[in-house]
Amino acid sequence: MPIRTAVTLNFVEKGEGIPVLALHGWTPDHRLMTGCLEPIFATRDGYRRLYPDLPGMGRSAAPPSIASSDDVLDAVQDFVDDTIGDAPFLLLGESYGGYLARGLVRARGEQVLGLALICPIGTAVEHADRTVPEHQVLRPDPELLDSLDDRLAEEFADNSVVQTPETLRRFRDEILTGLDIRDTEAMARIRQRWLLRIEPESGTPYERPTLILTGRQDESVGYLDQFALLPHYPRATFVVLDVAGHNLQIEQPRLFDALVLEWLDRVAAES
Repeated sequence: MPIRTAVTLNFVEKGEGIPVLALHGWTPDHRLMTGCLEPIFATRDGYRRLYPDLPGMGRSAAPPSIASSDDVLDAVQDFVDDTIGDAPFLLLGESYGGYLARGLVRARGEQVLGLALICPIGTAVEHADRTVPEHQVLRPDPELLDSLDDRLAEEFADNSVVQTPETLRRFRDEILTGLDIRDTEAMARIRQRWLLRIEPESGTPYERPTLILTGRQDESVGYLDQFALLPHYPRATFVVLDVAGHNLQIEQPRLFDALVLEWLDRVAAES
């Protein structure tokens, strides 16, 4: 019997049908994923969406035994065992959640019907090793920033390429809300052992429909390090979106929706 982690992940579940597991990034919570995916699945029946909070984020605890990315991935594995079991499922991951998703594919590739990565960490995991562009705001709105309190203005300015009332609303409701309730002590502990022991692409190539979305102005993970993932994912659509940073799902929502829907079509055609 495998040793289980000592955590039970908080999660939101919506819909019925084929399971869809969506993993958010480092420091936000499940609302990052529900915000961008639920409008898409509102147009598609037959999917059971599972949105967990990763350990130390949202409302999921991270006791001292959760001390590395491997422990976080183990907690996700337990979550799959408890909520999905052996059933085939679709997998999406954003940023750090994309890194974990790739590790999950390595462990359960035969079970994963399709993989979608949104602004994922690429082949360079540590920030200092990444190839990233300079921060650039292509759609500034100084008046909007001036109307905000200092903290919100700073957070939004540091993370945005497109500054509009709508991107501000979504940043506040889908991203900042998670940042406000993170367990900083637990995250600092996990951050000390951030690299997975087994490199996700060290196994056999994943040959099912894949989508890799990157932002041309993403100063967090960039877009060049993800291109190097392509040999391992021979069925991947790889996209670099202009006028998009690390939150491309709220800065290029129409393209994001269209590309995720096309990925769902490709998975459905082969399932």
